[in-house]
Amino acid sequence: MNPLRRFLRTPEALAGAILPAALIAMALSAPLLFSGDPQAIAGPPLLPPFQVWSLLLGTDRLGRDVLAELFHGARTSLAVGLAAAAAALAIGTTVGTWAGFAGGLVDEVLMRITDAFQTVPGFLLALAFVSVVGPSLGVIVIAIALGTWTGPARIARAEVLSIRERDYVASARAVGMHPLEIAFREVLPNALPPVLAMSSVIVAAAILTEAALSFLGLGDPNRVTWGGMIAEGRAVLRTAPFLSIVPGIALVLTVLGVYLAGEGIVETRAIRRGLS
Repeated sequence: MNPLRRFLRTPEALAGAILPAALIAMALSAPLLFSGDPQAIAGPPLLPPFQVWSLLLGTDRLGRDVLAELFHGARTSLAVGLAAAAAALAIGTTVGTWAGFAGGLVDEVLMRITDAFQTVPGFLLALAFVSVVGPSLGVIVIAIALGTWTGPARIARAEVLSIRERDYVASARAVGMHPLEIAFREVLPNALPPVLAMSSVIVAAAILTEAALSFLGLGDPNRVTWGGMIAEGRAVLRTAPFLSIVPGIALVLTVLGVYLAGEGIVETRAIRRGLS
């Protein structure tokens, strides 16, 4: 059976395909549908949803278009999630491959460093890092990656430990390949699939962390974020709850969709292995 059809057969994967696809569509269409500044004044303040069709979801306390902010906030969430996941996977796979293949003292040192990072909760590490360096999109991505690379590192190390004694690795040693070339050219590609399976978890965690930082006022001030929108609506929660509810629902659905997509991929791989 086609892998895509097998993936979409599971209900988790179907929901996980639809919800992230909606996020991507929002992010890509935001400059087309709302080409102006999403933080510009668009109408009277605190306009309720569905009162004016040009301002479908109403306006916030300053009169900014909530729908425009929602779409541009999707761009921020997607950018942070993908960039943080890519950075965490790159750091984690490099450290894990090096530790697993080298062994001995190198392995011991790298794993103790990994343990040290794991003892600090990822959000607290990100909070401290952004507070010291200053809020910007790049800093937030680095801060999130610093708190999430340890999982991929441990999985990569475990995979490399099981792969490094196989025959094709011994053959590469016999022909005189450099150890680093063997590790990253021969071993790493075969150790990647289980590591990549963690990407959905890291993306979801990155989106939540960025929203939490923005909620606390540590998001990029030049970007519209869902966490910032939720924090903005907190002051008028009794009179205009939609200002926090709308981005909150978008955040929940996005994280849920990413998690379900990851579950669907894992289940599809399990079914494929069972059939092979």
